[in-house]
Amino acid sequence: MPPIAVAELDLDLDGPDGPGGSVLSFGPALGGPPPGAGDIFALVRLRGRPAATVLGHVRADEDPAEVLTAVFRARKSPYEPPVPEAPAPAEPVTALAAPPRTTVVVATRERAGQLARALDSLLAQDHPDFRVLVVDNAPVTTATRDLVESRYAGRVDYVQEPCPGLAVAHNCGVAAADGTVIAFTDDDVIADPHWLTALTTPFAADPGLGCVTGLILPARLTTSAQILLESHGGFAKGFEPRLYDPASPPADEPLFPFTAGSFGSGANMAFRAEALRAVGGFDPATGTGTPAKGGDDLYAFVRILAAGHRLRYAPEALVWHHHRETWQDLRNQAHGYGAGLTAYLTAILVRRPALLPALLAKLPRGLAHARAITAHRPDPAGESAPGTHGARAHPWPRDLSRLERRGMLYGPLGYLKARVRIRRQARGEALGEAGIRRRAVRRRS
Repeated sequence: MPPIAVAELDLDLDGPDGPGGSVLSFGPALGGPPPGAGDIFALVRLRGRPAATVLGHVRADEDPAEVLTAVFRARKSPYEPPVPEAPAPAEPVTALAAPPRTTVVVATRERAGQLARALDSLLAQDHPDFRVLVVDNAPVTTATRDLVESRYAGRVDYVQEPCPGLAVAHNCGVAAADGTVIAFTDDDVIADPHWLTALTTPFAADPGLGCVTGLILPARLTTSAQILLESHGGFAKGFEPRLYDPASPPADEPLFPFTAGSFGSGANMAFRAEALRAVGGFDPATGTGTPAKGGDDLYAFVRILAAGHRLRYAPEALVWHHHRETWQDLRNQAHGYGAGLTAYLTAILVRRPALLPALLAKLPRGLAHARAITAHRPDPAGESAPGTHGARAHPWPRDLSRLERRGMLYGPLGYLKARVRIRRQARGEALGEAGIRRRAVRRRS
């Protein structure tokens, strides 16, 4: 698969036939258009608001903006409702209410180069009142600390969490955070300048809101693994805002709230601090870096909804994600996603047994859903499948589907292994502290 350039196409709506003038800029990881002919994957914005993604092939003698605009206006995807040609301008989210005080938590481990790129984008946010907190998870070098203390002194806070695991690191961030809202993103993203404002303002307008998630698009599409993942939807959840309310379950999601993967992803999420702490934060036996391999974000989504809070998906809150680059990365990711899915379900049942009857009632459909999300989606004719959102479809390799299903079988075991490891660590720490106290008593006597 040849590389695909990533771009943004901003259209106005002043023309009599729909989108008129356009501004094309290339993505956060690229300095300009690809040389000669090639494919371009573009986020289309209508007056600044994310509206769709399109994929266009541009010849050397063509204007990329004109080609992509034509693709956008001609698209007839059954999975992506067409944008009205002349909608009323949407009221900016910042005009509805002032965004609340927020702590942005970035958990990282030995990826100082990527982290710097993410921090630069976070410090450029237009949010009026926020703090950035880096959680250095089980470090083996001082690279992350050195980066924060030398390059971001006074602008980024640093804490260290010695116990490995993404959920543990996030809980460390929760403990150190201040403010009404705690936002989470990863060290491999570049945040749009309006990301944090769009992600957190809904909390000010809705006191019953417990969580907000946002849109995740690819920062680069240079390898076959990256292109394949994005052609099957990547991490994007569409361009329509959506509210999930446990008091009024969505009719089109009979498995609600157990299909937590449809709500959002951990690279782009925020929680009302009070609500997240009330449900105990993240389960430390889930997440990357543990035997469970994932599921920490899904666990938190379901716990928030089960506690009666609403969850909102806000596509205006955009981050650009650097997808895994190699086939082995993608294989590991496929297995990890499968494991994380069943690990989080196991965690929910272990910690909230009262949810078991509801899950059992929905289990038959749940198994069908699990099979569907791991099946290769495009048909032999190459038609786009749900979730491709403008990317050209490529057949999903059967071995990746098998790996994901194996991960599902492994997930409960991985979760239990992680819980055992945490208990052993806690016992070891307790014994160590007891030994220190005994030695101190002997010295005093």
